[in-house]
Amino acid sequence: MYCVHFEVSGPMAMFARPDSGSTPISYPVPTWSALKGMFEAVARIHDSHGHPRAYIDPTRVEICRPIKFERYVTNYGGPLRKANQIGKDNNLQLIATVLVDVCYRVFGEARQLGESDDRINWAHALQDRFMRRLRHGRSFHTPCLGWREFAPDYFGPLREGTRRDHSVNLVLPAILRAVFDKPIDGKWMPAYDQDASVREGILDFQRSAEC
Repeated sequence: MYCVHFEVSGPMAMFARPDSGSTPISYPVPTWSALKGMFEAVARIHDSHGHPRAYIDPTRVEICRPIKFERYVTNYGGPLRKANQIGKDNNLQLIATVLVDVCYRVFGEARQLGESDDRINWAHALQDRFMRRLRHGRSFHTPCLGWREFAPDYFGPLREGTRRDHSVNLVLPAILRAVFDKPIDGKWMPAYDQDASVREGILDFQRSAEC
């Protein structure tokens, strides 16, 4: 097991429920795919031919602050507007329900993709690369708490004073796990975990996947 971990906190987060449509509502906890994206913002690994050889599988997230929601309103000017709005250069008012004042401790395992014929332990190499880059504050792009505009106010190694909130207990009837059918170079095929439970501030993705 090649374990990796980080801590992230910020003023706002959005892990959108697909069923909430044009007025998005965040899940109360981060999704597996959102956390995988945070890991990949820091470190990835490829062989000499540019093929990915390992990835980081998020296994557990600890919720370290009470779950709080707030209404968020912004003017959207992107390509998903209607044609007449784009033609008139009109913005779309976007209303969302987001998480506020969040803090998470995230754990994962580096896993090798397929068999290696070059005697390199790619999972171990990815573990080492991730933890080294995290300590030095390096990343390919700024990690985000769901939406790109929700940048963290802390992203780095676990802090000694951070503890999970044992009062957070809930069951999610369904939560989006992944958008693609494979961890790397997959095809669009959304998958959900059923009856995912948060127990004393811990969401265990491995346990959820087995239910």
